[in-house]
Amino acid sequence: MTRIVADISMSLDGFVTGPDPGPDNGMGTGGDALHAWAFSDDPDDRRILREATNLSGAVVLGRRLFDVVDGPGGWNDEVGYGAGEVGKPALVVVTSTPPPSVRLTDLDWTFVTTGLADAVATARQRAEAASAERGADLDVVVMGGGATVGSALAAGLVDTLSLHLAPVVLGAGTPLFTGGAARSLAQRSVVATTTATHLIYDVH
Repeated sequence: MTRIVADISMSLDGFVTGPDPGPDNGMGTGGDALHAWAFSDDPDDRRILREATNLSGAVVLGRRLFDVVDGPGGWNDEVGYGAGEVGKPALVVVTSTPPPSVRLTDLDWTFVTTGLADAVATARQRAEAASAERGADLDVVVMGGGATVGSALAAGLVDTLSLHLAPVVLGAGTPLFTGGAARSLAQRSVVATTTATHLIYDVH
């Protein structure tokens, strides 16, 4: 069965970027520390990244994150989806206006202008098709940015929350949680490495 997995790195004080993020400073000031685990040589970090990338049947991201990864300093032949893992699942972007052009033309982009729920539904269709082709259950991964992940959680669209808690306090930036209804989580696993604590929750 295809799961909807929200997967994001976060500081100890709840931020998913540092201050002043933008197309030329995607993670904000100091925010690169959040993703140190994704480039770590720790075998548990590598395994977690590889497993998540391999299970990604489709990926949902917001327009701001698209502008970062498709920008001049974004993904390339060495670093793509999954950081050092260059995965190529279908990529579904939530946006009010599709971009006039795409730099990363070798990736499978779909732009959805009718909201997050429709983007997740589109990604589910793509992931289910990829699952049938591979003969294995693949996930839809909601990868960010923070507003997209937070909105998906608040809307009840997420089955699993995968948090990579970095040992850093940023003080400011983009928060993951900004209020909303209470939601119950069931802790499924915890893996601690030198660069992050990897937490997986089932969302009820």
